[in-house]
Amino acid sequence: MRPFAPPATTEQIDPRYRQIDRLPTDEIARLMNAADSTVPAAVARAVPQISAAIDGIVARMRGGGRLLYVGAGTSGRLAVLDASECPPTFGTDPGTVRGIIAGGTPALTRSVEGAEDDAEAGAAAMREHGVGPADAVVGLSASGRAPFVVAAVAQARRLGALTAGLSCNAGTPLSEAADHAIEVIVGPEVVAGSTRLKAGTAQKLVLNMISTISMIKCGRTFGNYMVEVSASNTKLVARAARIVAEITGADIAVARGALEEAGHQVKTAVVMVRRGLAADEARLLLAAYDDRLDLALDTHPT
Repeated sequence: MRPFAPPATTEQIDPRYRQIDRLPTDEIARLMNAADSTVPAAVARAVPQISAAIDGIVARMRGGGRLLYVGAGTSGRLAVLDASECPPTFGTDPGTVRGIIAGGTPALTRSVEGAEDDAEAGAAAMREHGVGPADAVVGLSASGRAPFVVAAVAQARRLGALTAGLSCNAGTPLSEAADHAIEVIVGPEVVAGSTRLKAGTAQKLVLNMISTISMIKCGRTFGNYMVEVSASNTKLVARAARIVAEITGADIAVARGALEEAGHQVKTAVVMVRRGLAADEARLLLAAYDDRLDLALDTHPT
């Protein structure tokens, strides 16, 4: 009989926190804050691996491919969250960046028993989403062992997709299954095994990098301006107008007027103001430059 494998670091018990149930609230909060402060350094150590994965993802997306995240439990919820933020922030089609969670939609709000252990379902999810060589798939599992995620990444790789595995332990099955292994070692949690804490924070930070840098590299920002923002409410309309004004140097009233004529499309409004064009003419110019604002203006923000 084989001996039990030692627990992953994310599952280990940290003796420093054994008495937390007896501590005053302020002290528990300080302990948690101190633990959380170690996460950015752990992410920093993985930046070379993160960057290599992003370059591969960008190459796929520039060719018209998709970015799919796949996870279970907290990791799956973070995957869906990051994917859902891309359309309003970067103006992507909802199908361009997708989040897949073990157990489906019900798992977003409650635990679906056994979902993360269903390897067959993970592989099937890749087939159901039509994953192929044009796509990039990022699997997320704090332990790096969730069968649903490992099988999904392995299947995606067999289907020709670029794959990355994001975990918070070293030498995991997920790392072995992926083209790019991203291991952010955060150590034991304040509450043993509660990987929604440091591990969840680490995964969110990495997802921020993956989606944001990919969108920057695909031309969906202008400098650090959010020029693809979907101006769908009062706050975002005001933000869009400020962006137009700052890029063009125009008065805010002029920027608002151009934005309205452009149907609240920031890039169109910027071209209108900078080039002195009507909305339709501005759209045609952008289209001629593959919707790249920097090329349409032949300049870059300073």
